[in-house]
Amino acid sequence: MELRVIRYCSREDWTLGMLMEDRTFLCYTLEDEHREEKVMHETRVPAGRYRITLRTVGGFHKRYTEKYPNMHKGMLWVRDVPGFEYILIHTGNTDEHTSGCLLTGLTSDSHKGFIGRSVDAYKDIYPRIAQAIEDGEDVFITYEDFDEV
Repeated sequence: MELRVIRYCSREDWTLGMLMEDRTFLCYTLEDEHREEKVMHETRVPAGRYRITLRTVGGFHKRYTEKYPNMHKGMLWVRDVPGFEYILIHTGNTDEHTSGCLLTGLTSDSHKGFIGRSVDAYKDIYPRIAQAIEDGEDVFITYEDFDEV
């Protein structure tokens, strides 16, 4: 499975994008801002292609196991990002809800750096991605910058 994050709008504190599979729109995304020098909890993932696996330990995994007991198999973990650890795909609405992770949403507001209906988006995308990983399929995500940085 090949996923793409097309970043189309960035401001001082946040970046909006779209998560795609092939040419199919899956959801909007929100991340921290672009920085030349990484600042912990305040910098988005560098453009590039990364493998996604399931992370079955940690606080997010515990919370999501309780929150989504019939669906959760492990956190969607974006692996081997230079200078970053534990980049996850999860729910949230503003850059205050991410520390470099990718947030999902079904609505977006490019004036406020906000994505809405995050849980609905997560419930839409998570099962297929997690199942592909469990089935042994290679799952990759490519971050592409089309915003002005």
